[in-house]
Amino acid sequence: MTTLTTKRLILRPWKESDLKPFAELNADPRVMEYLIGPLSQQESNELAARIQNNIKEQEWGFWAVEAPGVADFIGFIGLAHVLYSTPFTPAVEIGWRLAYDYWGKGYATESAKAALDFGFQSLKLNEIVSFTVVNNLSSQHVMEKLGMHRDPKDDFDHPKVPEGHRLKRHILYRLKKNEWEKASESTEIIE
Repeated sequence: MTTLTTKRLILRPWKESDLKPFAELNADPRVMEYLIGPLSQQESNELAARIQNNIKEQEWGFWAVEAPGVADFIGFIGLAHVLYSTPFTPAVEIGWRLAYDYWGKGYATESAKAALDFGFQSLKLNEIVSFTVVNNLSSQHVMEKLGMHRDPKDDFDHPKVPEGHRLKRHILYRLKKNEWEKASESTEIIE
């Protein structure tokens, strides 16, 4: 199984001990503000199982993030195939979800850089996308720090969000391999 390391973080396969803190962050309304809503313990466990199965099948996905000396589990970050139809699919997205206590510390950007490096170096992807709702300025800021860019003509209505829901409209950011190559920093990959 692939594990990625950064200066402060380890992106690794999931452990059984991750389920409780994952359920806690999925129940936190601050973390879930720009998602459909908080998840129950069962819904959180089902999501974790789907994420774990993806990693087992392809050896990459949304890795559990560990901050050694700080916390064994702070959330997830990684890459996933977009599994629904939109104008930009087929595509691989980069996504993250961190517990509220670990926001504002640069963890999302640091771990996302490692995931981008893996996607472009190891998976040989030509493009990675990311998307969020219009009002999620924190995630947009991370995307911009990663060198991703937005073209408003690519904005879209998320097909899995109900019509009329306040979170229906999403904005799309993209990063092409050649753009990443200009700005990339090497990240150690352990296999």
